Amino acid sequence: MPLAFLFAITLGTLLLSLPFAASDSEGFMPALFTSVSAVCVTGLTTVDTATYWTPAGQAVILGLIQVGGFGIMTLASVLLLAIGRKLGLRNGLIAQTETHSIGLGEVRAVVRRLALIVLATETTIALILFPRFLIAYDDDTGTAAWHAVFHAVSAFNNAGFALYSDSLISFVDDPWVMLPLCAAVIVGGLGFPVVAEVVSGRKKWSIHTRVTVYGTLLLLLVGTIGFGLAEWTNDRTLGPLSLGGKLIAAITGGVMPRTAGFNSIDYGSATAESLMLTDILMFIGGGSAGTAGGIKVSTFLVLGFVIWSELRGEPTVSISNRALPSTVQRQALTVALLAVGVVMAGTMAMMIATDFEFEPLLFESISAFATVGLSTGITFDMPPAGQFVLISLMYVGRVGIVTVGAALALSAKRRRYVLPEEHVIVG
Repeated sequence: MPLAFLFAITLGTLLLSLPFAASDSEGFMPALFTSVSAVCVTGLTTVDTATYWTPAGQAVILGLIQVGGFGIMTLASVLLLAIGRKLGLRNGLIAQTETHSIGLGEVRAVVRRLALIVLATETTIALILFPRFLIAYDDDTGTAAWHAVFHAVSAFNNAGFALYSDSLISFVDDPWVMLPLCAAVIVGGLGFPVVAEVVSGRKKWSIHTRVTVYGTLLLLLVGTIGFGLAEWTNDRTLGPLSLGGKLIAAITGGVMPRTAGFNSIDYGSATAESLMLTDILMFIGGGSAGTAGGIKVSTFLVLGFVIWSELRGEPTVSISNRALPSTVQRQALTVALLAVGVVMAGTMAMMIATDFEFEPLLFESISAFATVGLSTGITFDMPPAGQFVLISLMYVGRVGIVTVGAALALSAKRRRYVLPEEHVIVG
């Protein structure tokens, strides 16, 4: 997986470095940074996507987004198949029963189902957006079609690239643009195993699907309410909007930190409370084996159930009448702590390399690692050293979490003896 993404990033950088891609080339760094951001479906940019890149360059970016988003879902799903086989027939069948979506069948069937879901979702969103761009915003037919396709693909893949200089701020109170994009972001961020199981019509969902779907709904509700309350009277963000506009902007503010990256407000003018809430939502991210980044909803909720069981003095951790294996608990803890370490290291590195303050740098670091793409506006002024830090965070955040998670699962071993216990003082 890491090598596959490196190859795509290299190819994208070469294509974006060619004269046809940029209207006014500023050297190698914009091509490299944009290629990494597109393949890792992040959305952070050091140049204005709408004006710096030519239509051909924007088409290359769109291709890199699709390759990056489809690639991460395909490779993650194939890794699930590999894990099922590595665990052996008995445990593999148990895993198949629990997930209901990734079986022991051929990889080709999984990829075909995934491609159909991607095509159907992106086409539907594009068809909704096209008449809106064509009629309400006076775009010609070709421009409206291009903008509809580009933003539909960018939204489903949680990439956050937009063909407008202000991202989507000019559409902040337009439900026909913002709500379809939010829907695409949510579907893409749930993850292929969850989407496949939901659309299959099964009456009883697996534990993973229930945790992901209900956890996503809870975080969307908390994000929407929290963002709305924090920005409701802010004259520089939601304050001047009508009631309907505020509600749409609040929903967008709760959805986009789930690693989508479109911004319908200027986050440089947002309150400290909403920035903190956005930090938390970005770090958690979306579902596993999907286009979203972060530590994943399932990881976050597994740790929550571990804490709840410990507070209650329960000997085992259970979710919906099912015991949670200790290996899963350790994997979740490992992924979360490694993520914290990477974000802190990236923030510290940018504090050394730049003159920006801690809060915007932390926001930028989490946004890059969680492949979100939101920014308080400092990305454009980031020096080359800071850009390389962001590049590293985007790559590690996109490829590293899935790779580490799969490696932990594949390396799980059953010890045939038990060592004597000795306690360590905690707290």
